[in-house]
Amino acid sequence: MAQTDIVSPPAKAARSGPDWVWHAENIGSPVLFTLGLFLVWEVGCRLFNVPESILPTASATLAALWEFRVVIFDNMIVTLWTTLLGFALAIVIGLLLGVAVGWHRAVYSAVYPALIAFNSIPKVAVVPILILWFGLGTVPAILTAFLISFFPIVVNVATGLATVEPELEDVLRALGAKKLVVMTKVGIPRSLPHFFGSLKVAITLAFIGAVVAETSGASKGLGKLMLDAQAAFQVPIVFAALLVLSVLGILLYAITALIEQRFTGWAHRSQNH
Repeated sequence: MAQTDIVSPPAKAARSGPDWVWHAENIGSPVLFTLGLFLVWEVGCRLFNVPESILPTASATLAALWEFRVVIFDNMIVTLWTTLLGFALAIVIGLLLGVAVGWHRAVYSAVYPALIAFNSIPKVAVVPILILWFGLGTVPAILTAFLISFFPIVVNVATGLATVEPELEDVLRALGAKKLVVMTKVGIPRSLPHFFGSLKVAITLAFIGAVVAETSGASKGLGKLMLDAQAAFQVPIVFAALLVLSVLGILLYAITALIEQRFTGWAHRSQNH
């Protein structure tokens, strides 16, 4: 019975009260807090007469979002596309490299210091090099999104594999299991919570990388749109693009969290236990 409690879906176990209480806490609270932020934003700008060229009001930003919705949407699709491509590339390479680093001591000793050194380099400094190599366009944005987001995946997957209980490995090896079987039956399943946890961090970093690259050398995208709007002193458009980026980041984070819940629900205990 104890084992059944552990693998029970955490979402259902967490709803110890009525459904309306759960919805109020998990949906109503964030919505009310966001509306409160917009209200403070609007009142603060009007109360202190903040110039629109410095900080537009919330209403002016929303008006710009509606007025330029077609342009913003077109550029949003480009940014979303480059972000997802870079993110997908980070998942593939980060997962493979993380497995190699976490499961083989020799690979860990050889590769991990280089990974730390590479991650210490500001990715903004790499963007001009990528533009020099690949020219203006979406390729530098895709590669920047990849470079800035793959490190958390590598580290978390490697950590998940390296922290597998030695007792489990000893039991399987005593039963004649090969090292590959131990990794696939114990190592990889045990590292899944680490892997999906890293994806929630990596997707937001991928957005940052894509937008940074677009502001440096791209023909389209929200980063390029913000740069052009800034040059034309259209500050409400800049903030409208920032709002779109925020919403996209929240949506992709939520999708990643739902996927994590689906595949690693067994790793989470109910809040009631």
